[in-house]
Amino acid sequence: MILKERTKPEELEILLALKPRMELGETATINLYTLEKGYEGEVQFDHWFTNYTPESLIINDLLLELNGTHFQIDSLVITQDRLHLFEVKNLEGDYYLDGDKFKTSAGAEIKNPLHQLSRAESLLKQLLKNLGLYVSLEPNLVFINPEFTLLQAPVKSPIVLPTQLNRFMDKMNRTSSKLTNKQTKLAEALLSLHIKKSPFTRVPGYELDSLRKGVICEGCGGFLEGFDRYNLKCSHCGAKESIDAAVLRTIKNYRLLFPGQKVTTSVIFEWEDGVLPIKTIRRVLKQNFLVQGECRSTFYE
Repeated sequence: MILKERTKPEELEILLALKPRMELGETATINLYTLEKGYEGEVQFDHWFTNYTPESLIINDLLLELNGTHFQIDSLVITQDRLHLFEVKNLEGDYYLDGDKFKTSAGAEIKNPLHQLSRAESLLKQLLKNLGLYVSLEPNLVFINPEFTLLQAPVKSPIVLPTQLNRFMDKMNRTSSKLTNKQTKLAEALLSLHIKKSPFTRVPGYELDSLRKGVICEGCGGFLEGFDRYNLKCSHCGAKESIDAAVLRTIKNYRLLFPGQKVTTSVIFEWEDGVLPIKTIRRVLKQNFLVQGECRSTFYE
């Protein structure tokens, strides 16, 4: 049973919303690529893990804190006798271990994901001990991308390579698990400590006046222009989207980037650059949001 679904990180959502509206610098562009790649790998992991059959409680994207130190857990699977801690990586290409160093085939050293896994394991053990919870913890570093190869991988390690995924799942499925109230309380305790707002978010500064206005195509990221009675059509990729869906998505986009600002008909009309009639925007707002205030002071929540 999945107790906490995986969601797209807010930092990734913001960068994706900014990408067509401003010129991202090199740092933000690299960050966007890294976040997209990581999230794609985690979704691929979730798809693979649907083959897991024993009784379990699954918590995804768990952000915890211990004595001022934050740590992220990609997936935590609670079974009858243990916690399975999964760190998921979506690297591709040839890599190798050189002692304690993790390197590309060209010899460039990158952050060792084994260290990241070990850190999360250590902090989680301390946290569980502080809570008075004693349970076996099994860490696993899963390389989910089929185009990944790790040379000189140790025989005994928490690493699960792409070629080992099916066998690893078969082994997990052969282990029986029957959940009790003990596992439920453990899951509830961890969920209660989840930090919703990540302190690691890194996005470039931006202001409303400096961002390009318009309705963005969900398919290709271009700007939608022509529309008929019911749909908007992208002149770049030919994709169509209902007017109501496009308006709602544009409102969501604005609220994501400017969470402290009031949403009004005129604000959204300016945000979508007058592509759609103001009466259409007002109708969609009235149908999907609570009306606050009166006349010129009307806004929507």
